[in-house]
Amino acid sequence: MQTSMISDLQKKLWEKQHYKIVGSHSAVKTCGWTKNMIKGQGGCYKLTFYGIMSNQCMQMSTSMSCANRCTFCWRDEKAPVSKEWKWNMDDPEFILEKSQKAHHKLLEGYGGYEKRNKGAFEKSKTIKHVALSLTGEPIMYPKMNELIKKFHEKKISTFLVTNAQYPEQIKNLKPITQLYISLDAATKDLLKDVDKPLFSDYWERLNKSLDYMKNKKQRTCIRLTMIKGINMEDAENYAKMIKKAEPDFVEIKGYVFVGASRERLTMENMPLHEDVVEFSGKLKINLEDYDFVGEHIASRVVLLAKKKFKINGKWHTWIDFKKFHELAVAGKDFSTEDYLLKTPEKFIGLSGKGTADYTRERKLAQDIQ
Repeated sequence: MQTSMISDLQKKLWEKQHYKIVGSHSAVKTCGWTKNMIKGQGGCYKLTFYGIMSNQCMQMSTSMSCANRCTFCWRDEKAPVSKEWKWNMDDPEFILEKSQKAHHKLLEGYGGYEKRNKGAFEKSKTIKHVALSLTGEPIMYPKMNELIKKFHEKKISTFLVTNAQYPEQIKNLKPITQLYISLDAATKDLLKDVDKPLFSDYWERLNKSLDYMKNKKQRTCIRLTMIKGINMEDAENYAKMIKKAEPDFVEIKGYVFVGASRERLTMENMPLHEDVVEFSGKLKINLEDYDFVGEHIASRVVLLAKKKFKINGKWHTWIDFKKFHELAVAGKDFSTEDYLLKTPEKFIGLSGKGTADYTRERKLAQDIQ
């Protein structure tokens, strides 16, 4: 067994990119939207769609290794890949404590930043959300359920993103606030080209993961990362895959031309927000049980939700975090419907604005602070 997942060379490269390495296999990096909200420049789409405060969200991963080398990922070729866990394993309590310290360390410079939103900065000192989606495949970490429990005990919500190559881990995952599966192509051959998986049975693993997602009682979401000219077509087959999992939500999000993905793709592969809206419309035609909720123009993302979330004519996609933590910590049997909140009307609908129009997001985020 290898001692550390992260080599000294990779550690130096990641630290130059403003990652904070935690232990032997985890890492934290400040999300750009966390910084933006502290600077009074708007929050991310998770604020718009679900009510997460971007300035109180920690972005991290419990595994910097992955079983894919996705073409659109910002990871470089030196990043670790593996089909199974073969390293020493850090304790969940250690990861929780050190990750929070690393996150606060990354933000402390804003204390002297004159243009900061003082209220947003002060609130950022209390972490209320964790996005387990930074890089790699976080669900690989064998003690994920123990770590999730500790997050919930600290009243920190959990949003976990997986590439669906570990179906048994999805099946055995304890309740989290919201589970994501990345669906990067609608056919077997194209998925191989886009994700470049290590597993030979990658397609079977994806489909089994979708089946297991269907059985989850808490919030679920499928995310489509749309790469123009590559996977931004075949809405009918995407819809068939989505129907297999029956997620609560579907996020259709444009690929962003950043990091090492620039060595594999071009600027022309990054769709405009208008392109994302257009494809979302094609997808919706094939998803009879879903409807448009809203958009986040700056992130080039559109949200579809099951129509059951429209209660008495009002969308309820936001999260009652207090209620969720009460249920999760109590260990009771509960479901998505038990921790819903009404979505503010100002976040509902498609504006018809273009990609460059970020004014709406900034204004709404400033209002809610």
